[in-house]
Amino acid sequence: MNKKKNKKTVSLVLGSGGARGLAHIGIIKWMVENGYQIKSISGCSIGALIGGVYAAGKLAEFESWICEIDKFEIFSLLDLAWKTNGLVQGDKIINTLVTLLGDQLIEDLPLNYTAVAADIENEKEVWINSGSLFDAIRASISLPLFFTPVHRNGVLLIDGGVLNPVPIAPTFSDDTDLTIAVNLGGALIKHKPLIIKTKNTSNNHGIQHKIKNFISNLSSEDKVRTSQDWGAYDIANQAFDAMQSTIARQKLAAYPADVVIEIARNACGTLEFDRATEMIQLGYNSAQKQITIFTD
Repeated sequence: MNKKKNKKTVSLVLGSGGARGLAHIGIIKWMVENGYQIKSISGCSIGALIGGVYAAGKLAEFESWICEIDKFEIFSLLDLAWKTNGLVQGDKIINTLVTLLGDQLIEDLPLNYTAVAADIENEKEVWINSGSLFDAIRASISLPLFFTPVHRNGVLLIDGGVLNPVPIAPTFSDDTDLTIAVNLGGALIKHKPLIIKTKNTSNNHGIQHKIKNFISNLSSEDKVRTSQDWGAYDIANQAFDAMQSTIARQKLAAYPADVVIEIARNACGTLEFDRATEMIQLGYNSAQKQITIFTD
């Protein structure tokens, strides 16, 4: 295939699904390597995060960071709020990302970007396509019961996946060749897929040192609770996954994309961000298999 000659422009729709969304990184990497030009990104929750990081030109730095952290470091980034409207405040995660990657205005990004959140009181989606990139991401990742909601323009916002786990609608007016959607609520798999782990070639030792120092400072501020405290929230997350999977199927049936990449909803747990290398490779392999089938 002549990659330059057959280069296609893409509207990329990145779905919600917690740590499974690290597969988005592998999918984007495969697309870029194979001559697909991403002109527009619409995402919610983890899709808004990964899509925003890519749009900001920081995907390699983010990959290096996420592939290096372990479970303890992940939990050290959860500033436990123990409020009635959410377990985690979310400031530490966003502040960490801003420190490592910097913030940008969405209007200044080199491609169209929309983060989708949910106005639960009025039961409607909220499309955020202006202002601070990481403020938009924080609103979109507000998983109910886990992250505290975000107040924006007088409206209380939660995770966009509550209403639309695969937000295709923001791409309807795009002038692109293909719409590619990633659904993280795919059919269950009986066995774990065989994942060939590859060495992370994007490691940046300076970034890693910065990460370690920053997380070390954060860790001294709070005591991290044991995993036993997360039982009720794990059940709630499984229920949320089942709900999102059903909604995603309905949305994709009503508004089909040109290509749909499916990631099994039990590929990894919602908070298993320590499995980053595995999920990234799964995304890469899935893009290679599923995009090729649809576009050949």
